[in-house]
Amino acid sequence: MNYVILIIGAYLLGSIPFGLIIARAYGKDLRSIGSGNIGATNLSRALGRKWAYFCFGLDTAKGLAPMAATFFIIQPTTTAQLSLWLAVGCAAVLGHIFPIYIKFRGGKGVATSFGVALGLWPYYTICSVFSFVIWAVVVLVWRYISLASIVASVAFPVLLVLAIALTPGWDFANLWPLLTAAIAIPVMVIVRHSENIKRLIAGTESKVFNK
Repeated sequence: MNYVILIIGAYLLGSIPFGLIIARAYGKDLRSIGSGNIGATNLSRALGRKWAYFCFGLDTAKGLAPMAATFFIIQPTTTAQLSLWLAVGCAAVLGHIFPIYIKFRGGKGVATSFGVALGLWPYYTICSVFSFVIWAVVVLVWRYISLASIVASVAFPVLLVLAIALTPGWDFANLWPLLTAAIAIPVMVIVRHSENIKRLIAGTESKVFNK
């Protein structure tokens, strides 16, 4: 019952469209600006970087908060408990992508997935930090947020495989649910970036840090 409550709560929290709310507070409809996405990247086009960073933090917290709550309430250790813990995180990401409050038309789930990864201590946390470093490097070199998100998402399961192989006490037999989710969530993120991928191939994708 605790997990059912946590999963439902994670979905409802993940469904809160912070980018849309912030834009509306300034009299703007984020869906009619730029790419029409409700995430931090499009919010930067509407209101600037400051609010984009704030939105990214809130969207990250939507994933981190339910994961932290699950850890302190349940303290998962067995494979079954880890699977249910992952279900809480996936519910938060699905809430962001398919939010009940705005007719299931949400964002791409990158920031919320990052929050979920940070909260799944210790298995995902270190890998998510390295993925964030990869994301930042790609942004600084190529200046494409979408490309950085895709590359970091693909890198995450690779980093997790290395972590499981190299960390004493970690083994694939017990941690296979974590690896399965580590592959599934990036696939979902990449699918949500299909239009961005088309623009990247066509050379029409918007860059950041342009004057």
